[in-house]
Amino acid sequence: MAWQTRTSRTVYANRWIRVREDAVVMPDGADGVYGVVEVRHPAVFVVALDDAGRVLLVEVERYTVGRSWEVVAGGTDGEDPLAAARRELREEAGLEADEWSEVGRMDALNGICVAPEHVFLARGLRAAAGAGELARTQREEGIGATRWVPFGDAVAMAAAGEIRDGETVAALAFAGARLGRFA
Repeated sequence: MAWQTRTSRTVYANRWIRVREDAVVMPDGADGVYGVVEVRHPAVFVVALDDAGRVLLVEVERYTVGRSWEVVAGGTDGEDPLAAARRELREEAGLEADEWSEVGRMDALNGICVAPEHVFLARGLRAAAGAGELARTQREEGIGATRWVPFGDAVAMAAAGEIRDGETVAALAFAGARLGRFA
């Protein structure tokens, strides 16, 4: 038996998320309540890989967990995921890429969220125009240092718990699979 929704009501909403509470019938037939967070727009994650095989990591100050090493990421704001990935790479890292590949799709925290995500691999990197805008955007989003790390070291950082952002770990896994690093 599948989950069934009897009623649904919004308990909170802002421009990024909507939280709803659903009266449900659970798979075992019992009545229950389920809380769901719906992200307004899909997110994008960019594994930026330079010619030396290094991944760009950004240090982000997150309200929820504090400092976090992550790949470039952000919301689509309703735009095409590739366009959003290009924008995020430019805004967060001041870079553009000649080669883009979508390497995976995933759903964040799918036990409590509706939050689709797209993962891209960006190569052929070069500096983008607009460094002044970059500094403002980085401060606004809590982005601090950037760091180029050999791909294998980034995976090792994830395994050691130095990278704890689940989407970054998954994005590295998607990129590693595409690059044949895990064969």
